Amino acid sequence: MLEVFKSTSSKLILLLAIVLVACFQYSFWWGEGGYFAHQTLRQQITQQAEINEELKERNRILAAEVFDLKNGSEAIEEHARLDLGLIKPRETFVQMSTISTHYKPIYIDPNAKVDMETNETPPSPDVPD
Repeated sequence: MLEVFKSTSSKLILLLAIVLVACFQYSFWWGEGGYFAHQTLRQQITQQAEINEELKERNRILAAEVFDLKNGSEAIEEHARLDLGLIKPRETFVQMSTISTHYKPIYIDPNAKVDMETNETPPSPDVPD
């Protein structure tokens, strides 16, 4: 086997083959349209597909809302009630508060005998224990 590579032309052909293989490998891995560029593009395509699905769902919801606004009065009434404060004749407006029940009152009765430090009412002398 070593006798084949004793001539200069054989060594030159072997060197040329090694250089060609190295160039093709470089082109395959790092060249334009190579493996790494391909993987990056596939990842970008996957991300864009996810974004597109979210946008399709949003568009579907908006299309349904537009259809309701065009074809029914219930959606228009709901919009007017929520956003514009519509109240029909002979209706009573009730607003529910979301304030917690565990709060300190802002208004304090000036006639009440309350200790401001402890927020407790002292026992009254006219009420027997």
